[in-house]
Amino acid sequence: MPIPDGMDTNEAVLRQGLADTRATLEDWNANPWEVLRGWLLWSGAVAAALLLAVWMVAEASQPDPTPLIVPGLTRDATFGDAQHVLLRNLLVLALHSLACLAGFMAGSAAPQQAELRTGLSRAVHEKAGPLAIAFVVCATLFSLVTQAYVLGSDAATIANQQRMSPAELLVGILPHAVPELVALFLPLAAWTIASRRGEWHKLLAATVATTALALPVLMASSVVEVYLSPRLVNALAG
Repeated sequence: MPIPDGMDTNEAVLRQGLADTRATLEDWNANPWEVLRGWLLWSGAVAAALLLAVWMVAEASQPDPTPLIVPGLTRDATFGDAQHVLLRNLLVLALHSLACLAGFMAGSAAPQQAELRTGLSRAVHEKAGPLAIAFVVCATLFSLVTQAYVLGSDAATIANQQRMSPAELLVGILPHAVPELVALFLPLAAWTIASRRGEWHKLLAATVATTALALPVLMASSVVEVYLSPRLVNALAG
């Protein structure tokens, strides 16, 4: 990628990244379902795996004797509870979106910068990409394992409070958990597909698209989690 006269390396890489992103979005807009289908399949698979892991942890965990306060179950729900749930999910979405963005920087921007540099600077940029990708993979796996443990432990305690099995509790939260988790994992699904195909230059567009798609789903699921899922859980608990 030659550098036009008067333009530094960072500006050249930025312009190339924006051009790739614009071209990617135009290409996806021509056939959005083909792209969205792949993201949904991968994010759905990760969501299902996490729910299975949560159930396994819940079954193996000893319920905490200290009761947990759950809006809609142990006390009346308020709109502030829905806002709290949304904020919590937005933080997770931000983490996953940053991982997707980091994939773009490590897999596309860093190699482009390496091509335009020499000596030690080139060597640093050549090593930075693979190291950053490895870090994103490890951080993502750590996040998933941590979520499975924390959610599974809480599920064991809540199920014990409601005098129901963890499996029954999970069935009760499916109306909000499935769309919520699928939305949260969309950026990671895009990251996975791009990494398998070596299409790192498309990840900036994927970060924007998956985040935009996830936001309204998370807003709706936060309301369902606070106002509707507790009613189903109570019905299952008898």
